[in-house]
Amino acid sequence: MGSVKDLIVIKEPSEKLGEGIFEFSDRFSVFDYGEMPDKIEGKGCSLCLISAFFFEKIEDKGMKTHYLGLIENEKLKRFDELEGVTNKMRIRLVRVIRPKKENGYDYSIFKRERGNFLLPLEIIYRNKIPEGSSLLRRIEKGEVSPKDFGLKEIRAGMKLERPIIDFSTKLEDIDRYLSYEEAKNIAGLSDSEFEELKNITLEINELITRETSKVGLENEDGKIEMAFDVDRNFMIVDAVGTPDECRFSFDGFEVSKEFLRIYYRKTEWFERVKRYKGLPNWRELVGRPPELTKDIKRLSSLIYKSLCNEITGRKFFDVPKLKEIVKEFREML
Repeated sequence: MGSVKDLIVIKEPSEKLGEGIFEFSDRFSVFDYGEMPDKIEGKGCSLCLISAFFFEKIEDKGMKTHYLGLIENEKLKRFDELEGVTNKMRIRLVRVIRPKKENGYDYSIFKRERGNFLLPLEIIYRNKIPEGSSLLRRIEKGEVSPKDFGLKEIRAGMKLERPIIDFSTKLEDIDRYLSYEEAKNIAGLSDSEFEELKNITLEINELITRETSKVGLENEDGKIEMAFDVDRNFMIVDAVGTPDECRFSFDGFEVSKEFLRIYYRKTEWFERVKRYKGLPNWRELVGRPPELTKDIKRLSSLIYKSLCNEITGRKFFDVPKLKEIVKEFREML
């Protein structure tokens, strides 16, 4: 399936939706490199449980998702029925239609298809502009301006009065950011569908922000993916609300996957990523990433497990409170 999840196909999607099982792994990826050398114990189960928790909350608000339930001891269960942890989620499957690649990408097929396909977009919401945000780099290069988002200025550390929505490609070799008009056009969306997509994104952002703020987390930004079902209704797919999909901070400390990016940004390997990313065979050019230190690996595992406990309100893992883990992480760094 990818660098961090595996997919077992039970029924292929055709004119109808298919079915499958996501197996969330302990693998991780940063900077689009793909699978990194280490595994983080408990990460897969943590992400599976957090995503299921949010999928059920989203469905309670009347929005469609591809989520069917969790698998424990070969039985399909709802989140509240679980007795222990699991890394297996049963889902509906849609077709993945890819744009033709010839002197760029041809997305015309998305204008001809009616439904039952993945939208070729990553949909990003931003509540805050943290240091290192890709948006800051794009503004610095002149690729976008604050006016594009209805703002007078955008600066590091800025907490936005209202969220902004951003788009990037999903099915290209290297993701690139899109203007609103480009995003609408490549996905073959009407004006009203595009507005609905943005409104759904804002609703999900509000839900995640509300739930995570209960345990002292700040939901700085995040991404979601959507598909059309067979009747061309929007359906939230992939995973949602996890520390891999969202940038969470606790008392100013990054506790999402960003803390792994911070670690790697201090390495020579990352300097090669900056130099070569985007070139043909860039992954071969940058070489094998360094392994995590023993302490970083241990604390990373604890953070994922503790986030799962605190966000879902259930003690699935016997680990310290997030506050204690963050304190140790801060002291070590």
